[in-house]
Amino acid sequence: MRPSDQITAAHSLLAALPQPALLIVGTDRILSANDKVEALLGEGLSGRHLITVIRQPSVLEAIERCEQTRAKQQARYLGQDVRNELTYRVTCGYVDMREIRGVLVSFEDISQAEAMGQMRRDFVANVSHELRTPLTALMGFIETLQGPAAADAGARDRFLSIMSNEASRMNRLVSDLLSLSQVVAEARLRPSQQLDLNMLLVETLNGLGPVLEEANVTIDRQLPDGPVIVPGDHDQLRQVFTNLLENAIKYGGRDNTVTLRLSQNPRDPVLRGAGVRVDVIDRGPGIEAVHLPRLTERFYRIDSHRSREMGGTGLGLAIVKHIVNRHRGRLKIQSVEGQGSTFSVLLPLDL
Repeated sequence: MRPSDQITAAHSLLAALPQPALLIVGTDRILSANDKVEALLGEGLSGRHLITVIRQPSVLEAIERCEQTRAKQQARYLGQDVRNELTYRVTCGYVDMREIRGVLVSFEDISQAEAMGQMRRDFVANVSHELRTPLTALMGFIETLQGPAAADAGARDRFLSIMSNEASRMNRLVSDLLSLSQVVAEARLRPSQQLDLNMLLVETLNGLGPVLEEANVTIDRQLPDGPVIVPGDHDQLRQVFTNLLENAIKYGGRDNTVTLRLSQNPRDPVLRGAGVRVDVIDRGPGIEAVHLPRLTERFYRIDSHRSREMGGTGLGLAIVKHIVNRHRGRLKIQSVEGQGSTFSVLLPLDL
């Protein structure tokens, strides 16, 4: 078969493949490459020596083994675009046709699967770390109460109080984990009920009465007189505003004021349509700008020790973000050090 006919047949074969692919003849020359692989490896690949295009040993070894054994081989190719590192599963298969004989090398983008796998591993590691600390404390106090402090009434009462706090912390963590799991599972289900957001905010504030009284925090209510109807899940939205208000009360500081504002916008540029905006504004110490993009990450804390002391699990804002996303809304965070923070929830009037 003439070389030109071989190249034409190879081009036709590779053009029909949905993945980036190239065909190697012998052990070193690229006979043909489709447009998708040229977007990945560069243009003008046909006719070039393989080693000038791919310099990763694991991929080169897989191609060589496939040529020698005629058996399918796999490897990983690590690439990079403008912003992210990319991972590809490289599959090498030997093609033995009348027109074409060589190694077909295809690239499957598994970057998202790799990222999800890493997220799951990080999540398990974080949960294990969060549970290990209170469990270690409980085991230590139980051992002490069974031994040296068995007859010490004062120590027993003090240790039991600490154990109760640690058990409560674990209970909050498990509760938040279950809540997060449920919210993630429902992420694609749009809420179908209609609710009065104004009334929901009033109910939320009433439920936080004891917390407000204990911290001596005043709520500046900037709410409309009439109902504001939006599509949404009542329990989930109440969870969102309970979390944001509790954070404002805790981190805004005692003897302070928290503003709760509800406003409507017939044409919100962020939502690209009619929407409502709920602002929770505290007058606390504020948050450094470097932390703002990461606040909604699971288990991310600005001050881990202070957060744990206040009963935080590091999951609250992650849950808020997932709920708001489910409602096709947006969560915006603004803060100025020394002036306080504003957490804004934007919700569309029509899903």
